[in-house]
Amino acid sequence: MTSDDFARPGRPRSLQTYAALGPGQTEAVLALLAEAAHVDGQQAVSEQGRLQLRGGERDGVSHLLLSVDDELVGYAQLEDTDPVEPPAAELVVHPSYRGHGHGRALGSALLAASGKRLRVWAHGGHSAARHLAQVLGLTLFRELRQMRRPLAGLDLPDPVLPEGVTVRTFVPGRDDAAWLAVNAAAFAHHPEQGALTQRDLDDRKAEAWFDPEGFFLAERDGRLVGFHWTKVHAAERLGEVYVLGVSPDAQGGGLGRSLTTIGLRHLAARGLPTAMLYVDADNKAAVSVYERLGFVTHETDLMYRTET
Repeated sequence: MTSDDFARPGRPRSLQTYAALGPGQTEAVLALLAEAAHVDGQQAVSEQGRLQLRGGERDGVSHLLLSVDDELVGYAQLEDTDPVEPPAAELVVHPSYRGHGHGRALGSALLAASGKRLRVWAHGGHSAARHLAQVLGLTLFRELRQMRRPLAGLDLPDPVLPEGVTVRTFVPGRDDAAWLAVNAAAFAHHPEQGALTQRDLDDRKAEAWFDPEGFFLAERDGRLVGFHWTKVHAAERLGEVYVLGVSPDAQGGGLGRSLTTIGLRHLAARGLPTAMLYVDADNKAAVSVYERLGFVTHETDLMYRTET
């Protein structure tokens, strides 16, 4: 779909929406994202959003491509899969084309496509993103912190597992269903993480960074009760507490802290100098646990939404 509202004399601007992108379009979007990340110092679209660029059509996901003179200058992704919350979006404008209203054009198109029920991520919380949110009439409602700590000289107490709990590593294929079930239970309050499907898991297992030896599962009587999935960002030499979860009926016994320690020791043994993680700022208990483990806030992602 093309909107003439975004055309300018002499330099036609077009905006098209797709349910799925072709290989050439995907390549162009990834190149735009890479250029923006180089300038901004972080990705404008999350890992989940980048995975959803590939592999064909996905329920509830649409892609908005904004072009000037047939050159891609902006991209937005809209995901309408949450049964309760408004659709969520991410958007980016090529650094060479900023300051010309392209971000506002993408934001206005997202508002129209979502029926003016919209949530938008601003990764890094840059001032330009805050200004765009204000222009679009969005208000801040979520703060996601990236926290980091050094791994050199890691000095953490030995993990003490609850009685009857053992830890092993993930076996692809065999453990998929059990992990998805515990992940859904552990993150029932978290629509993005708790709603992961087999396709989402398969997407991640197909990535070059996936390593089952860094994916730890806690079991009691043969039943999965918790996990710590670590990730290595090889280019940045950065380890990540990628996903850490404990089944609701196993919480409160120190399992989460023990799994965190096991994962951090694994990352340190890989020779990585730094570990990172993401946590919601309003999750005071989790923030406190991570601060006691030596993590400090490195940067902040902000989510804005329309008034409800």
